[in-house]
Amino acid sequence: MRTSRDPVGGLVQDRGRFRSFTSRDLDGLLQRRALSAEERLKLRAVAAVLPFRTNEYVVDELIDWSAVPDDPIFRLTFPQVGMLSEPDVREMSDLLADGAPAGQVQRAAHRIRMRLNPHPSGQLDANVPVHEGRRLEGLQHKYPETLLVFPRQGQTCHAYCTYCFRWPQFVGESELRIATDDLATTEAYLRAHPEISSVLITGGDPLVMSADVLRRYVEPLLRVESVRSVRIGTKSLAFWPYRFVSDRDADDLLRLFEEVVTAGKHLALMAHFTHPQELRTRIVVEAMRRVRDSGAVIRCQGPLVRGINDSAAVWAELWSETTRLGAVPYYQFVERDTGPQDYFAVPLARGYQIFRDAYAQVSGLARTVRGPVMSAMPGKVVVDGVAEVGGERVFVLHLTQARDPELVNRPFFAVYDEGATWFTDLKPAFGAGEFLPGLTFP
Repeated sequence: MRTSRDPVGGLVQDRGRFRSFTSRDLDGLLQRRALSAEERLKLRAVAAVLPFRTNEYVVDELIDWSAVPDDPIFRLTFPQVGMLSEPDVREMSDLLADGAPAGQVQRAAHRIRMRLNPHPSGQLDANVPVHEGRRLEGLQHKYPETLLVFPRQGQTCHAYCTYCFRWPQFVGESELRIATDDLATTEAYLRAHPEISSVLITGGDPLVMSADVLRRYVEPLLRVESVRSVRIGTKSLAFWPYRFVSDRDADDLLRLFEEVVTAGKHLALMAHFTHPQELRTRIVVEAMRRVRDSGAVIRCQGPLVRGINDSAAVWAELWSETTRLGAVPYYQFVERDTGPQDYFAVPLARGYQIFRDAYAQVSGLARTVRGPVMSAMPGKVVVDGVAEVGGERVFVLHLTQARDPELVNRPFFAVYDEGATWFTDLKPAFGAGEFLPGLTFP
């Protein structure tokens, strides 16, 4: 097994080939901890409905098995019983215990999935652009200046997060996938829409693709002058940092990053970090250094998730540590209204308090972060605080990004609701019929 020098003078183990684990490996992995056969069966039942995939690095380097089931990375990557309702867990457990045919298990799983709001905020309808009379599946154009591209070869991740709002991409429901490999039409659409200045390549995770395949998606963007920035959404720094250090084409990947920067485009790696535990290995420090040396900027974002990172101390450490490592804290998201949201959601009032308390603990360099942010149908809604206005307790909010640019950065007010977890739970304050003119949703 090869080794390579890391930035703090020790030796970083090169694991060689990536090795993943899926639901068929789950029972064996769970036996690392003294869980009963019934407990393991229930977790397998959840994994029959919602996606499960992890890898050796996450299992061996990030999870503290002595702290399971409370370890945050375990909760972040392994199914939890509360992610489904008790009747659904019981139904799936009975099917698995009885050795039911695969088709019967899949039909039951499908019924449950369809009740979990698999594509929130109009992803399959409202965001799909049209070019020359044809819907461009695999692209999303929600905001005037930003286009999202979902590469067909990037429809998986190095490991799945239990909270993931794009979970339908990974469960074998082909009609729910968002993917394209039509690069010529993507380039034509960009040329027809010069208002698009930023392209986000997302998924899944684009960095599960080889550097050569990623290049096919990136090079057309370099030919379009109106595209000024390229973003790549990825969890690979957290879940497989070897991608940037010792994978077979790691150097090719970083050379591609350098070419984007040399072409005069801003390149941002939109890195998903959920807990400071993901930043504590030597290999992730080396990976981040190599990315920054390529000229790319690392911007860090992640959701506030109950039972994983719902404390101000965790967020303050996360923002401070990413800043120390040369990355830019960007967004703290609110857990979206899909999948196991009821299990992971943090009420908006408590979420704002966590954000404010964490924000107060970090230096100005880390205060680039925005949050808590809901990526809802009309746009990205920021909870700015709770206030008393005209004798009424209200949430103060604004849109930092919107389908209608006229709504951006205009404050509005919602009735204070201690139990609200998403924008659709809110009502306009002061008896108004709408939040703002043109903003009537929900």
